[in-house]
Amino acid sequence: MKYRVAILTLSDKGAKGEREDRSGPAIAQMMQQAGYDVVYQAVMSDDLEPMKAELMRLCDEHVCDLLLTTGGTGFSMRDQTPEATLAVAERNAPGIAEAMRWNSLQITPRGMLSRGVSVLRKQTLIINLPGSVKAVQENLSCILPALEHGLGILSGRESECGEAHHHHHEGSV
Repeated sequence: MKYRVAILTLSDKGAKGEREDRSGPAIAQMMQQAGYDVVYQAVMSDDLEPMKAELMRLCDEHVCDLLLTTGGTGFSMRDQTPEATLAVAERNAPGIAEAMRWNSLQITPRGMLSRGVSVLRKQTLIINLPGSVKAVQENLSCILPALEHGLGILSGRESECGEAHHHHHEGSV
């Protein structure tokens, strides 16, 4: 069974139709190629409360197993995606955001300026991706190899010990 992905683009200009959302479609294409089922795509403005409400709805109504946001992770005053995400989080999953920043830092020192977070709410993993197509592709390429196992554990389709037992990963999580 495929894991379901929702993609939420946070962009004032995109929401007003002043700028075409290219990151959302780029994410959708990559996730489909990786065997995921893209069930929802939307563009919203960078307003904190509506953003929180939409993140909660997608998780609480179990619309998706994986919720990918794009945009709003920088230093601009309107960049509030991490704050909205942390506000709705039930548990932290910081390793994913750490891995993406580490990967970005191999490419540019500006990688350290991404404030994206990764968290869990109910049965959904929420990951903040940057707003540019290039950064989205780099970040997704970095995390895709481990993503399916994490979603397997979260959804109960896989067990922690089963994975570690078969592959004898030293120090596996």
